[in-house]
Amino acid sequence: MTTETRAIEAAGSRRPYGEHDDEGERAGRGDTTARHFTIEHDGVTIPVSRGGRGRPLLLCPGLNSTQADLRELAELLRRDHDVVTFDLRGHGLASAAGRYSFEAFLGDLAAVMAELGRLGLSAAPVLVGYSLGADLAVHYASEHPDAVAGLVLIDGANPVPEPFVTEAVLPEFRAMWEGLAARQEAERDTARQVVLTAQEILDLNLEIDVVRSEILDRYAKINRPITMIMSASMAGDDGAGHAPRFNRIWRAGVERLVRVHPHIATSWLDADHRLVFTHAPQIAQIIRSGEGPPGRVAS
Repeated sequence: MTTETRAIEAAGSRRPYGEHDDEGERAGRGDTTARHFTIEHDGVTIPVSRGGRGRPLLLCPGLNSTQADLRELAELLRRDHDVVTFDLRGHGLASAAGRYSFEAFLGDLAAVMAELGRLGLSAAPVLVGYSLGADLAVHYASEHPDAVAGLVLIDGANPVPEPFVTEAVLPEFRAMWEGLAARQEAERDTARQVVLTAQEILDLNLEIDVVRSEILDRYAKINRPITMIMSASMAGDDGAGHAPRFNRIWRAGVERLVRVHPHIATSWLDADHRLVFTHAPQIAQIIRSGEGPPGRVAS
């Protein structure tokens, strides 16, 4: 896949969706009960939830995360946003697919955005992406800049100067993802399931490395406000194993980005890559404020 890959604008049919948990119900001020429906797209069924009131916002999960995993953040944001969440193919309550690739996931996001266009939102949504979801958001916005009001990128879409997955770490990563795939068996048939195999996860991580090596030019095509919320120690702070290298590469990528695009607001949270689960209130506050204070490290 090259940087010229475009989002797949697949129009989908919509039907009532009732097989979901009570995510987002009556959070914050007033009735913010989530409504559920599905989109049929590219041979997969994408479950969508919408709730809250205020400025429209679309929350895109990342690889191995689901809208159920992002429940706390979504509920906090629904207090003053019209929040839409969804599951990527093979994740959560979305159906499995015959292929898993960056382009295929980008097509899932594009299908949801197309459906929101048909629903007639009050304004273009702010596109919030976590991890892989942030990369998807940047690619979508670079091709459709007028379709979004702004971007919030949570620990992703980082133009890292070198790949994470190298031959030296490949055996360790393969073992890690095999363990993850085994643990995910306990979540089968739930809103948090991920049906991808360890090999599929590995292949996607290799592809994401390539995507991020080419993503810097994408930012120049986006004429909307961009806020980045990044983990200060994405691989943990114990100083063991490959963590220091990963953390160094992560920070170097963001520094590279803001040198080229100094208008991008960046907040660093004292957290690892799980920040969207461990620091949801802080993330929600940064999103509400419109932009994070550049260079700040928050606890």
